[in-house]
Amino acid sequence: MRKRRAATDVLLVKQHLSDLGLPTIKAECEQAARECASANVDHLGFLLRLCERELADRGRRATERRIKAARFPQVKSLDDFDFTAQPSLNRPLILELARCEYLGRRESVILVGNPGTGKTHVASGLGLCACQRGKKVRFFRVTELLTQLLEAREDRALGRLRAQLGRLELLILDEFGYVPASQVGAELLFDVISTAYERTSVVLTTNLPFERWTEVLGNERLVAATLDRLTHHCHLLEATGESYRLKEARRRQSGQRRNRGEEGGGEVPNHRA
Repeated sequence: MRKRRAATDVLLVKQHLSDLGLPTIKAECEQAARECASANVDHLGFLLRLCERELADRGRRATERRIKAARFPQVKSLDDFDFTAQPSLNRPLILELARCEYLGRRESVILVGNPGTGKTHVASGLGLCACQRGKKVRFFRVTELLTQLLEAREDRALGRLRAQLGRLELLILDEFGYVPASQVGAELLFDVISTAYERTSVVLTTNLPFERWTEVLGNERLVAATLDRLTHHCHLLEATGESYRLKEARRRQSGQRRNRGEEGGGEVPNHRA
């Protein structure tokens, strides 16, 4: 009789926990009860243990939702970045930025360097750090954002898109400089950057030095106004090293040549006309 009542109580408790929206406590209450009973933990200790597990699991799920909403092309951590391959990057500054204090000051970050030097990885890593600290983040390739802005303008939905961008705490603009913008696109992009000024932090990656930004935005006045807002409260990171992808390609090619030489029983023959 007692066992049957205990089983009924467990079912009722789990039903109540479902109604209250406490899935982790529901899943772990029986196991935690056995652990606390064997360790002679009192009722408050048992309740504390369950609350801590629920909070930890909620935090993990919330972080996962923020990462998904950020729409990173790939989720990359700064822990995986090879600073030895790009010694020109200011590692102490990047690790300081990873603490996300610059977000509270509404400061921006500009990463300048040749393709393949790790700019996107660093930008994504900073975005991931922000997600893990509870911040709202959105990653855009500049061409993707321009397309969305132009489509929203055409559909008379520009106000809605601006409102969505305005709720962000970090806006990441990747690959500025690869494709020139139309006059309308350049003006819309400037509007996004101008609106974010001192409201939302911006991380921007570019392969172009500032003096060549007219190749994207079209005229010097717009470039000057854009840089004025981006660089006022800004951390500048420069990557002057060789492309990581190019170095990897050379290393693979060199390995393939050595393998062919070994299979041929000696040196690779040098054919001359």
